[in-house]
Amino acid sequence: MQAGALYLHIPDKQSLLFDLLRENMETLLVAWDAEPRGEGPVGRLESFVRFHIRMHLDNPDSVFLANMELRNLTPENFAVIAGLRDQYEAELVAILRDGGASDEMRVPDAHLAAKALLAMLTGVSAWYQDGGRLSRDRVERIYWNMVRRAVGA
Repeated sequence: MQAGALYLHIPDKQSLLFDLLRENMETLLVAWDAEPRGEGPVGRLESFVRFHIRMHLDNPDSVFLANMELRNLTPENFAVIAGLRDQYEAELVAILRDGGASDEMRVPDAHLAAKALLAMLTGVSAWYQDGGRLSRDRVERIYWNMVRRAVGA
């Protein structure tokens, strides 16, 4: 198939980019909805951390595209993707709030903590290589311990 043939199926580059980014976020949200959760806020946080790392290590090209090309969306399309990202972030915020309310975590600002944790967790896809020094399982365990300590759990 030649590049020009894409336009028989897709109206323009903006539509293609938007569809790719929307599909990526919808896939992430559906997969998280289906993910088994641990017990209590700490168990749910561990589930979230491990899920996020797995999804990002399994889909590094989608993660790269979602982070680097967001700026190329029209304002309307950006708003849709930002809304989907906000839904995902809200899942983590709720976990952190529940952890604070139950005194299982010490998080002075759940929204700020969620943004910081997501930045840290998402960054793993930029440097991790299969067959490298650390296995995926080891990376998950190390990151979980860092997150657990960061929130005082």
